[in-house]
Amino acid sequence: MKDAKKRPLLDHFRVAAALLVLVIHTSPLAAWTAAGDFWLARIFARLAVPFFFMTSGYFLAQNNWRSIGHALKKSGVLYAVSILLYLPLNLHAGQLGSLPDILRRLFADGTFYHLWYFPAILLGMVLAWRLSRLGAVPAFAIAGILYLAGLGGDSYYGLAAEVPALKTFYAFVFQIASYTRNGLFFAPVFFLIGAAGRQWSRRVSWAGFLLSLTAMSAEGFWLRRLDVSRHDSMYLFLPLCMAFLFSLLLSGNQGEDRTARRFSVLLFILHPWCIAVARTLAARTLGEAVADNGLFQFCAALGMTVFAWKLLAYWEPPRSNARAWREIDAAALARNAAVLQAALPKGCALMAVLKANAYGHGAIPAARCLRKAGVRAFAVACLSEGIALRRAGIRGAILILGWTPPEDARQLRRWHLTQTVADAAHGRALSAQKQRLHVHLALDTGMNRLGVSAGDREAIAELYRLPGLRIDGVFSHLAVSDSLDPESEAYTAQQLQRFYQTVDWMRSAGLDPGSIHIQASYGLWNLPEQPCQYARTGIALYGVQSGGEEVRRKLDLRPVLSLRARVVHLQTLEAGETAGYGRAFRAERKTRLAVVSIGYADGLPRDLPQRGGEVLLHGRRCPMVGRMCMDQLFVDVTGAEAAPGDAATLLGCDGGEAITAEALAAQCGTITNELLSRLGPRLGLRFNPRRSNPPASNASNPLS
Repeated sequence: MKDAKKRPLLDHFRVAAALLVLVIHTSPLAAWTAAGDFWLARIFARLAVPFFFMTSGYFLAQNNWRSIGHALKKSGVLYAVSILLYLPLNLHAGQLGSLPDILRRLFADGTFYHLWYFPAILLGMVLAWRLSRLGAVPAFAIAGILYLAGLGGDSYYGLAAEVPALKTFYAFVFQIASYTRNGLFFAPVFFLIGAAGRQWSRRVSWAGFLLSLTAMSAEGFWLRRLDVSRHDSMYLFLPLCMAFLFSLLLSGNQGEDRTARRFSVLLFILHPWCIAVARTLAARTLGEAVADNGLFQFCAALGMTVFAWKLLAYWEPPRSNARAWREIDAAALARNAAVLQAALPKGCALMAVLKANAYGHGAIPAARCLRKAGVRAFAVACLSEGIALRRAGIRGAILILGWTPPEDARQLRRWHLTQTVADAAHGRALSAQKQRLHVHLALDTGMNRLGVSAGDREAIAELYRLPGLRIDGVFSHLAVSDSLDPESEAYTAQQLQRFYQTVDWMRSAGLDPGSIHIQASYGLWNLPEQPCQYARTGIALYGVQSGGEEVRRKLDLRPVLSLRARVVHLQTLEAGETAGYGRAFRAERKTRLAVVSIGYADGLPRDLPQRGGEVLLHGRRCPMVGRMCMDQLFVDVTGAEAAPGDAATLLGCDGGEAITAEALAAQCGTITNELLSRLGPRLGLRFNPRRSNPPASNASNPLS
């Protein structure tokens, strides 16, 4: 299948799967055809829940299961909300029962008939994760055995119970869980099939799916005729059918549809409430026959869910990425972190610099992504940035590289932040606050910015004697490590010598320097391996260089950020007509002009159109013209494909074209650090967890 025909099929099928769950709980064809309803609700609709398990396994495996903690937390929170939501119905039906019953329903059966899914996904996720560590063959072998054991307690129970030992085994199982359709027997095999992400050709996938579905249908009717099923959730051919279906969906899947994803969750959670309300109202107004009709229940529940969806939309906050936004490629960010960590010597870890909102990339989502990628140390510029990360639940060491007022020492301790001692006076003032603080000592080795002079050993020794300060690390900044000219390299060598001489003296004097660090991004690119515990990487982490400088060490890094905005208006100007403030643009020919919804208030230089600024539209370069406004700019789209609502790319890839951060920064007469970090807060942030585009530039040689 060509990429142009691809759609977010996984997200779209979530809606279909949620509808199939509704089919299971309403039996919409029961009033007309028992056999047809059995096939629809008891065979075909059984594809729904395994699909949910498989998609979870697929996306967890994309980052080697590192996001399992987040997935467990999210599912647990949704389960807790659902428990509270259905508590009134439980109370009305008198279904709370004894304490053992409550515990069994809470941890195995679900507290309402459709909520068994949550204990199953929580346990199944953990089991599949642990099994995946054994390798594919042992994992599938164990999961397959568990599934076969589950079959004996589900569709094949009547046959299995003829064996006394198996009957005793299942009697024990049913004391713990009412069904083998659960997280132990049912879920793991589907998690692993999804995690494998196996794709066959579309022809093979279609043939395999139709044949296995036919076999599963025959199996279901055969078991129905034998009347041996205790339940009908598990079939022998179901895993094979799901593997081919998932391959079929993956072959045409591209992108995501969050609206479909959210609606499927709402439908799954709400439909029993909708069924209960519809039955009650219908019984009082239309009669019991209508109230008990499965098709009526299906339509009513679906209609009520759609109404609830529309109602919730009125309270939904406006989308921050509707007019202009930053797209963050989380896969590229995680990959860059891995590349940088691999470039460090053994014993040296990455300290990710997240100051200035992670250089415009969004500090909180970037930190979460990097945590999943194994990064455990972060650096920020100021106290407020550190607190924001802690409030968002970011764990690990967080070093404040800048100066913090001593009177805020209590906040440093409360939020478990590590503070830089900017100079001797700053250290004394922090100590005077009588708080136990973790600090890193900044040494000035020639930057002449913050830090205690590396040669002032008396001041350094005094700082170690101050009460309340625990010096966990010592660091310095290199002034010209981004340059390879002989004079700059000599100055960098002097700074390194001063730093390590001071550190050696500290150790000889019994002063523990803790974790030492001196390399930033260019130190990593241009210097040999350093005997440090951390390397502070900022701009390199985001896949770009500050400018077009040559670097000694080539690293395969990928740009993380793209900047896009909407085309909101199109008009045609005749030759001689003007547009914008000061009539700055005058058409020299018949011109098709687009208004793009981004301006200098979003962080772009106001004179960018005069500097040759361009946007990409459908893979074609279109020049900015006229005078940039606070909130809009003009683009000449004569001869190009453009329509209202199209996304114009100001930074990043579109088709075979790319605008790199390095090239745009050079065009603006600045560096990428400034260009990216000044991107305005009203720009939306789309954090894509899965896509990793080919590089729009090579951070080791950005202008090549």
